[in-house]
Amino acid sequence: MEYHKSIVTILIPILALLLSSNYIPCKAQLSTTFYDDTCPNALTTIRSSINAAVTSESRMAASLIRLHFHDCFVQGCDASILLDDAPSEKTAGRNGGVRGYSVIDDAKAAVESICPGIVSCADILAVAARDASVAVDGPTWPVRLGRRDSTSANPGVAQTDLPVASMNLGQLIANFDRKTLSVRDMVALSGSHTIGQARCVAFRARIYDNTSNIDPEFASSLRSNCPQTGGNGNLESLDLVTPNTFDVNYFRNLLERRGLLASDQALFNGDSTDSIVQEYVDNPSVFLSDFAAAMVRMGDIDPLTGANGEIRTVCTTAN
Repeated sequence: MEYHKSIVTILIPILALLLSSNYIPCKAQLSTTFYDDTCPNALTTIRSSINAAVTSESRMAASLIRLHFHDCFVQGCDASILLDDAPSEKTAGRNGGVRGYSVIDDAKAAVESICPGIVSCADILAVAARDASVAVDGPTWPVRLGRRDSTSANPGVAQTDLPVASMNLGQLIANFDRKTLSVRDMVALSGSHTIGQARCVAFRARIYDNTSNIDPEFASSLRSNCPQTGGNGNLESLDLVTPNTFDVNYFRNLLERRGLLASDQALFNGDSTDSIVQEYVDNPSVFLSDFAAAMVRMGDIDPLTGANGEIRTVCTTAN
């Protein structure tokens, strides 16, 4: 019964979003039932692939959510990040550490085996992010489908449009605003850092800067795994308290100045988003519903629909 209540709590604001006069739909309307007739087993097939990947490695849940995010922020949710073009978005500096490509490739192969040429890689990315969240007890949300795949990558845009760990609050707000995402969306989506890991190179400056807004004991505890030189790829959990559970401890850590990345701590640093962080700590269900609604909005960023783009046979290569 409690499970059903939590699902209702999450879905009510999403339904309100869809009915709101402020909601602007995609140019060609995506639909949760897009594959019901053409590939009715698509979603269960994708879910099986994602569950197997997360069971094998719990960190993969965070990686798949991040992969969808990094796709949508570069020329829209079009699977351009999956292409092995030369140059590729995969090799762009701001995509350093992004992973999970092979999991999407496996899910695509499984879907192609039952419905060849029907389901796009872009839609698989969107569904995989939702299923990854659910696999680690995070929220669910209705995934609207019907995106098509781009035929080229855009590493240049990846270098300008993706946020980085050193951004301050104003830069983060502007970055998300360019993608039509609100300040509240930005804070909620940042909450995905409740799971996953970051590389030393992303937080080194923060833990060695005596003027940074970081708890000194926390900074000291990180230095053995992240020396001042070398060890760029050494990993640390974004939430050291419950690193594999989708909860609000990420936001609790910010209250104690224990955000791993500078861009994490920027959300709670005596500025306009402090109240949102505090609200999420006080009311975890609000965070879960906001995160779900923000993922729906993010999945609607500039999709290719109708006759635009294509349905790739293999996600790494245009047809």
